[in-house]
Amino acid sequence: MKTHALFLLLLLVLAAPAIAQTTIIIRNCYDGDTCTSTTGEKIRLACIDTPELKGNRADPIPAKAARDYLNGLVAGEEVSIRRIGKDRYGRTVGEISKDDVNIQELMVEKELARVYKKYEDQCEWTN
Repeated sequence: MKTHALFLLLLLVLAAPAIAQTTIIIRNCYDGDTCTSTTGEKIRLACIDTPELKGNRADPIPAKAARDYLNGLVAGEEVSIRRIGKDRYGRTVGEISKDDVNIQELMVEKELARVYKKYEDQCEWTN
């Protein structure tokens, strides 16, 4: 019984940083799913995908609409962030919210983003 309790305590202590929410200020958003904080942290918004601005898959009109909407919501604003990890480009993968509104979920509701099926298990709201 003591081993089980110790294991649970250890699990909670180790998991706490992964589930802890902190606040940051967003400087701006490059596109509909990538923002930069005022400290220079690049944040890839978890669980969503938006149209690309550049490249061979570019779809600039909806991409600019998603970027502009996101910037209107969070640029220059303090948001809560739940950091999930890092992506292959070294960006923080995180879920952000403002005034208790999940920004990714809102982007999907407004049809400016879609749920990124490959990573949907990272966000509770996608279930």
